[in-house]
Amino acid sequence: MKNTLSEHEIREALSNVPYPGFTRDIVSFGIVRGITLGREIVIQLVISTNDTGVATELRNRVLKKLSSLPGNLPSRVLVDVQVPVQSAPQGAVPIAGVRHVIAIASGKGGVGKSTVSVNLAAALSREGLSVGLCDCDLYGPSVALMCGAKERPSADERGMILPPEHHGLKIMSMGLLLEDDSPAVLRGPMVTRYTQQFLRNVDWGSLDVLLLDLPPGTGDIQLTIVQTVALTGVVVVTTPQEVALIDARKAVSMFQKTNVPILGILENMSYFQVPGHETRHEIFGSGGGVAEALRLGVPYLGGLPLEPILRIASDNGTPLVVSEPEMPISLLIREAARCLLPVIK
Repeated sequence: MKNTLSEHEIREALSNVPYPGFTRDIVSFGIVRGITLGREIVIQLVISTNDTGVATELRNRVLKKLSSLPGNLPSRVLVDVQVPVQSAPQGAVPIAGVRHVIAIASGKGGVGKSTVSVNLAAALSREGLSVGLCDCDLYGPSVALMCGAKERPSADERGMILPPEHHGLKIMSMGLLLEDDSPAVLRGPMVTRYTQQFLRNVDWGSLDVLLLDLPPGTGDIQLTIVQTVALTGVVVVTTPQEVALIDARKAVSMFQKTNVPILGILENMSYFQVPGHETRHEIFGSGGGVAEALRLGVPYLGGLPLEPILRIASDNGTPLVVSEPEMPISLLIREAARCLLPVIK
């Protein structure tokens, strides 16, 4: 019989299969690692557990769900059981000394999320808040460069990392630990370990808010954070074009499924305006961020233009909100930051 099912339809069906002992589904948990279609449906799952019964229960649940799909294709479920390398803290708990933790996320890379994170942090600091900024993108850290931080963090007698402070912000980034041009070569368990160390083994002191600059996508780092850190909410950064919005929706969906509030959508690179001219050139399209915010029923935090001086300031190590706080784009970022104040103060 010819298979009429698509991988998308199968993944949608699996998103209704809860992980044993949880209400959350196996797709958002990230354990579905492969779907193969042919004369049969083959599902590949990777789980980390010491409970040998979980694999059997998962296999039975997935097979039952697949049997309800049209086509009556035979199915196989392959479960790779990995023994946990390190036990993570149980449940989402606050970070010592930090009143609020806000994640800055995007589904897609290249949307300017780190630039937004650094300048939002600086804008919140201008509002009189004590602010920390943790660069959770271990593979492509950029916060240190954008803040002009080069010194290696020190440690106190307790072994706690003391984050350097630049522009009024306490900063932690893998970029402070690596030599120039050195890659971070990390497997999954090490990614989880470093993420936990950056959050739990750093002496953040007393902070009103800690911003987490997340890597793009919905991988191990995001899952570690939503499962172990009590997040106040998340700001999703996107650009107007559909290819970015598609990935932004995936990020929003992950946070919604883990009950993390969406504090708003911020659209970057909304348009380009030649200095001295009124005409706006909507290089990446228009209206995508507004429409997505309306569809989700969440605040629209504004649209930032494609501005060369913002890039120059980031490369020079000083957030534009610090060096040029009254520039139009700086004022837009500061207004976006003020939209977050009701949930922080």
